[in-house]
Formats: sequence, structure tokens, C-alpha cells
Amino acid sequence: MTQVRKKLIEVSIPLEAINREALRRKQKAPKGFPTAIHKYWAQRPIALCRAVLFAQLVDDPDSCGDEFPSIHARQAERDRLHSLIERLITWENSNNETVLTEARYEIARSLARARGEVLSPLAEMGPRRIVEYLEKYGPPVCDPFSGGGSIPLEAQRLGLKVKASDLNPVAVLIGKALIEFPPKFSGCRPVNPEVNELHRWKGAQGLAEDIRYYGRWMHEQAEAKIGQLYPKVRLQDGKDKPAIAWLWARTVTSPDPRARGAHVPIASTFLLSSKAGKEVVVKPVVDRTTMTWTFEIDDKPSKADIVAAKKGTKAARGANFVCLLTGAAIDDTHVKAEAMAGRMSTALMAIVTDEPRGRIYLPPSSTHSEAATVNAPEMVPEIDQPLPNDPRAIWCVLYGLDRFTKLFTHRQLRALTEFSDLVTVAREKVLADAEKNWSGTHAADSRRLADEGWGPAAYADAVATYLALIVDRMAFYGSSLTRWLPKDNAMGQSMSQQALAMTWDFAEGNPFGKSSSSILTCTRAIADCVEATYARFPATVVMRDAQLNAFGDGTVFSTDPPYYDNVGYADLSDFFYVWLRRSLSSIHPNIFRRVVTPKSEELVASPYRFGGKEAAEQHFMDGMRKTLEGFASAMGDWPAAIYYAYKQQEVGADALTSPGWASFLQAVVASGIVIDGTWPVRSESEGRSIASGTNALASSIVLVCRRREADALTVTRVEFLRSLRREMPDALIEIRRAGVGPTDIQQAAIGPGIGIFTRYSQVLNTDGTPMLVKDALKLINQVREEITSTGDADYDSETRFALDWFSAKGFEKGRSGEAINMTNAVNISLDGVKAAGFFEARGGDARLIRRSELPDDWDPATDARATVWEACQHLIKRLTSEDGGIEAAAVLYNRLGALTDPAHALARRLYDICEQRQWATEGRVYNQLHQEWDVIEKRAAELAESGSRSDLFSN
Repeated sequence: MTQVRKKLIEVSIPLEAINREALRRKQKAPKGFPTAIHKYWAQRPIALCRAVLFAQLVDDPDSCGDEFPSIHARQAERDRLHSLIERLITWENSNNETVLTEARYEIARSLARARGEVLSPLAEMGPRRIVEYLEKYGPPVCDPFSGGGSIPLEAQRLGLKVKASDLNPVAVLIGKALIEFPPKFSGCRPVNPEVNELHRWKGAQGLAEDIRYYGRWMHEQAEAKIGQLYPKVRLQDGKDKPAIAWLWARTVTSPDPRARGAHVPIASTFLLSSKAGKEVVVKPVVDRTTMTWTFEIDDKPSKADIVAAKKGTKAARGANFVCLLTGAAIDDTHVKAEAMAGRMSTALMAIVTDEPRGRIYLPPSSTHSEAATVNAPEMVPEIDQPLPNDPRAIWCVLYGLDRFTKLFTHRQLRALTEFSDLVTVAREKVLADAEKNWSGTHAADSRRLADEGWGPAAYADAVATYLALIVDRMAFYGSSLTRWLPKDNAMGQSMSQQALAMTWDFAEGNPFGKSSSSILTCTRAIADCVEATYARFPATVVMRDAQLNAFGDGTVFSTDPPYYDNVGYADLSDFFYVWLRRSLSSIHPNIFRRVVTPKSEELVASPYRFGGKEAAEQHFMDGMRKTLEGFASAMGDWPAAIYYAYKQQEVGADALTSPGWASFLQAVVASGIVIDGTWPVRSESEGRSIASGTNALASSIVLVCRRREADALTVTRVEFLRSLRREMPDALIEIRRAGVGPTDIQQAAIGPGIGIFTRYSQVLNTDGTPMLVKDALKLINQVREEITSTGDADYDSETRFALDWFSAKGFEKGRSGEAINMTNAVNISLDGVKAAGFFEARGGDARLIRRSELPDDWDPATDARATVWEACQHLIKRLTSEDGGIEAAAVLYNRLGALTDPAHALARRLYDICEQRQWATEGRVYNQLHQEWDVIEKRAAELAESGSRSDLFSN
């Protein structure tokens, strides 16, 4: 390349639109959404991956001065690119060739600029020539931690060369299923005997249709063999219906001698349905004479019954319960002892079926209890592997569930092994049908899929792979760790968290019914994902350790690496790996050559695995540094995008200096990479975070990186601070201009701050030692706070006093003497502050008056001492009140005059204070005002144009 150009991601992206689309798909994933192909952890939003890749490859207009000579022209071009990104990232446009062609053309234009060429207009080139240009000149996009496959999937969609890899075999198989196999068989007609000969099969439609057909075939075969294990239920009208699920409670022997050794349930809940007006509970019926109990179903429970049912027999957190027969305590020690001795059992609580009006809950019956009492299947050595003893994420080991076979009931094991065995049989059927029904070039190739074949044998391998993923999904919804969800009247997952947690009551789905674990339900989910894949451009996913640095020069890195100790990918993946290996070891011998997934090479700081916290951190640091050194040597003139995902609890009072974050950044710095931007991307509901009492926080940080110059300087701590104070004010202005709100400003400020730190070869402390990243982060946050507080001088004296008092006391009481000292500091009197109307001092106590106590009819136009503090607080009061909202805030906005912009700035400043003090609830309202500011401004302009005044200020 002849010129290094700034890319869009280094300057500006439409962050708000990206956040909005990411959250939209987090809340409701549509049919065929790629994350449904298989469970994986910490998957980044599709919208984010698509936007970041595009912005990594497209020039920012500031680097194209010859084309866009004026500031206005450059901003107009940037706005146009932002508009394209906003259209590009929606799921509805995922296979929209018009939008995708526009995006590919912009990437090709940037490639052409670097080559000193000028492309013909989009309409003249056409889609095919654009794709050919990208194939010829486009750089490879590499994701060496490909995980669930979101990044390589989106690189493929943009027409780029994809180099995806992962150490984890489950991740590799997911990636192959999403981006490698569908293009290989794109446009192929299905091979099953029911194929519609007149249908025109596009993309992966034919492959998806065969997955559906052979999934149904497996259903028929398995039901004929083991269907009797799942009896139907008889309704009151005498009709028989398949069960959806059986709900079980675990039981242990009561420690109370009065119970005469009886087993009692240790259930976390007896609530079956919590839908308003349709509540259903399990009601225990106890006979203390015989010391026996039974379960009944109450579909018209009282409020007291519902409250009692929610608790089950739980007494406290953990494994602490109450004996149903005597009321005696059953503590954690007793439960563990019973479980480890093999004396924990189960009791059927309820049976679930449905009818047109909804779910029906029926009481236990001996027929159904006995049907579930079967022997474990023989020949399951692949599954009978020990669980890792990782106290961070594998919590069921303490209760006797220490092998994978023990995570399933015997009936579940019987069903899953039967379906797993049928994968091999189905493959032979697919092969025979393909050899019979295919012709032409495909039919002539006899190689297997693992040998890069694309004929009948390879196709049979591919279909069998998806059938094995179906069985894996059945296991995910079909273990004894699966809870029943009363709110949804549906089955949960085996891993609702990033852990294998213990469950005291669980749902066993019917593999031949309508449950989430049924084969037909799982088949539909997998087939829909395959049909929605972008099966146009070839791609390859390989199993490789990222530390091997097998990267070519000029690679564009976009990757989502492990996050310190957040997720134990390998340990959790074994839950799926053991089933996949049983089905696919002969089809993918290289992927499934090990008994379990590789552990020692994994870049995760797991203390239990590496002999303690310090050794685990060193393992992570060394491996990540080595990997990133490979990035630095191969990235050429392209910026890299590296994702980092926070856990909510990682932000502390000492600013953003968690061990994981600091260690990760330290590895980045040590590798010779400069961080020249950070984008905070939110895919979690802000309200959820605040409601739970924690700080609102971006769920992902995208680090934008470049290679450090070889002649980078070494500077002192003083020089580093000087650079921060000189450069960060303008950087913060640009960050706010890009749409970053108060909740994310601390995160985004890390970008320019750590960028200054990393551009130097070293920053030396006063004692001559190199400064660590964790210390640099503290200085960056210190300078950000200095810059933010500098604007306080622009406020009126009363507001500056209010800021100082709020920072120290919030809305709590202080002493009048303190208030006098603080008013003196801003050159006003205490009486003057009291006269302003938002502060009171009496009897030695002093406090800020709360918003709810401020007068409803405050009018800045008639208040002789109207302050910025009052303007901000009254705007919030009107915005958040039950009878207020945008309209009321807009009316007040039009009365504020010169107070409007300072009030907005004050809201951001107050949010910063709330973040530092961890006042989440109070901070939320200041962020809300910021988020709604544009809407308030727009409505205020409409009201002003119409001459509306509102009764609020009428005489």
C-alpha cells in the first residue's frame, strides 16, 4: 500500500444505531438467527460484528481530502457512510443483495484508493465485478478466536476472504456448520425421496430441507424403538395427548428421626405457572400420622398459596431446605452427604401437556413415574467422563453429579444415546439417497468431507453433522439441570448462566412431544439456521492454537478473544463435546481425536487449572501477549478490532482497573500494539443493570488497534500526564459528538487515554520503573475527571455550590457549618443559596431539597435567581413524573433560554459523580435526560413553531 489511511472505525461509527439493533436482537432473536445453531458463550451481536468489519475496511473521509476538500463535504460523506451502516446492520437486510452490494462497493473503493485507482460508479460496475475486485485485492480477515462464528460469518457476508480458527473443537464445528459447509453445497437439490422436483433450490435451502427430512426420519425410528418410555396423558374428556414435560423434585432422607427415614423433596419452587390469571402451583399434601406426602395440582391458588409455592421447601440460599414432614432444617452438609453417598433420588411433581387454550398441569401418576424408571443404557464410555472440579463454573460436582452421565436421568440417557446412534445410520441413508438422486460433477466426487470432498460421501457427512448438532441441542434442553420456567410455561436450558449449576427441581422434556428438547423442535431450529446462512462465498475454519501465529502479512484482525477468567469455554464445552464425539468421531477425526476438549493451552486464567491465581494470570498474560505479537507483525496497514466483554462487577470504586481488564490491556501493550480507540457497545438492557443495583455498563468494548512505530519514544510520568491533559479534552468532545452517552463515557475515554500511553515505547515512573497499565488507567480516569470538572466554572455560583454539596452528600443531610464553608469557597452566602430555593438549612442541619419537593409551577422566566441546578432538576422532574414526560419537559425547555445547554452539561456531570459514588438509581435519571435530549429538543421546536405555551405556565 502506498498510503496509510485512517479508517472509519478510528474516527466515527453510528454507535447509537448499533447499540439499538444489538439490543433488539438480544431481546428477540428471529427465525434462523445464527446463534441458534448451537450454544456458545459471550457471542458478540451480529449487528456489531457487521458494522465493525465494514468500518475497519472503509476509509474515513478525513483521509480523502482530494475527494472531500471541505469540512462540510467530509462530514456529509461520513453521514452517508453512517446511514449505510444503519441499513446494513439490520437482520432484515442480512441477505439483501442491494444493501450488501453497496457495502462491498465502499470497501472496494477504499481498496482502490490505496492502490491509486478510481473505481467506476456502482451502477456501472455491478455486483459481480465488485465481488471479483474484492476477491483479487481484498485482504484476508482473520479471527483466531472464532468461537460461535459471528465475526467470520459477517466477513463472509461482506464478500471478504475468511481465515477463522479456534482451539476449541466445539467452536470449530459451529464455525464449519455456519460458514464452511453451506457454501460447499449451495444450490444443490435435496437428495431425500420426497424432494419437490419443480422447486428451484437457492443457497443452502436444499441442505436445510434434507436436515428436516432426515430429522423426521430419526424421530420415526426412535419413537418406534423407545416411544413406550414416554406414555401419553389422559385428559378429563378421555382423550390421550403426548406429554410436553415431566417436572421432578430431587429428594433426600430427612435428618429428623420423627420422619422415620422418609425421603422428602428439596425443591426450590412449587410454582408451575406465574402468568397473571393462570397461576398454577404444586400443593404438597402431608400425612404426619404415616409420615407420608403426595403432590396435588392447584390451578386456582390463593395469593398466599402462590407466595408459599414460590419458596418450595427452600430455607435459604444454597442447599438449605425444610423437611416437608416435620419442619426440621435440612442443611447443606446433609444434602451433600446424601448426594455423595448416592442416596439422592427424585419424585414426580407434575406432568405438563397442552390444549388450544394453553398449558395443562396434571398430578403425578404411578404410570408415568414407573415409565421413567429404566436402566441406564450400556456402551456410553464417550459420555461417562468426569466433570472438571472448577468451583467457579462447575457447581454440581459437590452434589454427586461429578460425571457427564450423571447430569442426565437414565431415561434421558436412553433417548440421547438412541438418537446419537441414529446419526450414523442416517448418514448411510443420506449417502444411498445422494448416490441415487444426484448426477453430474457432484456425483463424481467420492472424497469425504474431512478430505475437502463435495460429492455424495461429503454431503452425507455434512447432513450427519447437522443431525449431531440436533442431538446436542436436545441434550442442552434435556438434562437434569434444565429448569421449568413458570413465567414462560416452558423449559429452560441446562446452562442458563455460564456455568453448570445445581438444580433441585428440573424439567424432563418429551423428545417426541412439543418441548424444547424434542427432536422435531430442535430439527426446525438447526434447519432454519442453515437456510438463513449466507451460502455464497467459500470459507474455511480450522482447529489451531492462536499462539502459533500462523498469520499472513496484511491481515485484517477482527476477533473476540477469551476474557481473562470470565468463561471456562473448554470445561463447559465438554458438556457438548462428549455427545458430538460419540456421533461424529469417524466423520471429523481430526476435530474429535481427543477424549475431551484441550485445556492446558486455553487462554483462560483458571486458578484451579494452573495452580493458583498468580500462575493462572501469568499463563493468560504470556499467551495473550504471544498471540497479539503475531497480530502486530502481520496487521500491516489495517487497524485491528479486538473485542473485550466486561462482567458487570468488574467496575469498582477505584475506576476501571479490574484484574481482567488491566491484564488484558497489559498484554496488548507488551505486544507492540497501539490502542487508538475504544467503542463501548451495549447489548444488555440498561434498566436491567440499574435495577439490579449495579452500574449501567457496556457489555462489550471494541478496541481499535494499530502497530506501534519502531522508533516510539520513552517518556516520564510527568510527560505522559502532560500529553493526557493536552489531548484528551478534544478527544472527549469528539466522543460525545459521536453519540456516546454518560453511561459509556468512562469506557470510551479509555480509548484516547490508553492510546497516548501505548504509543510510547515506555512510560517511566518517578523511580525509573515502567508504568503498568493499571496505573495508567487510574491516571486516565483522573485526567478525565479533571477535564469534566473544568466546565463547572461556567455555572452560576449557586450551581457550583450544589455540585460540591451533591458530590459530598448527595441528597442526604449535612451540617450547616459545612454548608457555610462550601458557600464561602464559591463566594456566596448560605442565605443566598437558601434564597435560590433548592437548599435548606435549619437547626444545624443542611441539605439539598429533593426533586419531589421542588415546586411544580417553577418558571425560570419569573424566577429572579433561576439557576442551572434548578433547570436540570426541574427538567428531570417533568420528564420522569407520571403526568409529565417529553411534552412537559419540552414546554420547560422553551422557557429556559440560556440555561438549556448548561442544564444538559450538568446532567452529564452529575451522572459522572453518581458513577464514581456508585449511586446507580440517582445516576439513571441523569442518563435518561441525556438519552431523551434530542427528542425533547425536537418537540420543543414543534411547540415553539405552533406557538403553544401549555397550561403549566399560564397566568
